[in-house]
Amino acid sequence: MDTHGDAAVTAAEGKAGPDEGTAQTGATVEAAETAGTGRESIGDWAKCSADPHYRDAVVDLLGALAYGELSAFERLAEDAKLAPSLADKAALAEMASAEFHHYRLLRDRLAAVDADPEQSMRPFVEPLDSFHRMTAPADWLEGLVKAFVGDAIAADFYREVAVRLDDDTRDLVLGVMADTGHAQFAVAKVRSAIDREPRVGGRLALWGRRLMGEALSQAQRVVAERDALSNLLIGGAEVRGFDLVEVGKMFNRITEAHTKRMAALGLAS
Repeated sequence: MDTHGDAAVTAAEGKAGPDEGTAQTGATVEAAETAGTGRESIGDWAKCSADPHYRDAVVDLLGALAYGELSAFERLAEDAKLAPSLADKAALAEMASAEFHHYRLLRDRLAAVDADPEQSMRPFVEPLDSFHRMTAPADWLEGLVKAFVGDAIAADFYREVAVRLDDDTRDLVLGVMADTGHAQFAVAKVRSAIDREPRVGGRLALWGRRLMGEALSQAQRVVAERDALSNLLIGGAEVRGFDLVEVGKMFNRITEAHTKRMAALGLAS
């Protein structure tokens, strides 16, 4: 999963010169990589997993993330068929390979904590598959925008919960969210296409809005249906019950980040 959409946003913004732009991008990447480390440690997995509510929440989280990575692998492999050149096809193939590596890390971690990987992923198959069915791209550019926007929304979601995780799980989640290069690739290709044919921007802007709406709808559904995961999202395993206000604030933050990323693509949100 490519979580460095923020870096792509920074690189595309403003009037910075080459050196300044590089510095901004590096700073943003560093911020993304250290996301989730701002809170005091709650301990390691051995300590925290003694709480059955916390353990259930983490298994849910890893199951959702694992199926997301597996879906990303499938999507990128499929999108490669739409690539206009062999170089673009090869670039997507490399990104797909990175996503599958992330999936294997998560699958192995689930097995290591005595959770069945397939059973852990199963609750998230229908929501994710439904999202992909309703947002099948019509062409190469729509596929790039979907990958960029979808990955970024998912990354924001996992960054929200990373600050509430034990040290071992947080390190795994942030590692899996490492950059596959897709953000920079998508921004460069989409902006180039808009420069060549400005009217493409209007169609892709509408597409981006649709993607955001569908993604938030499915994410809200998952959070509402999985009590352990929603507890973790809104304040840690000690919180019990679904807090609509806190979850709403979280999704507002995700929406604000989406607006910036759309601007990086040269599109209105």
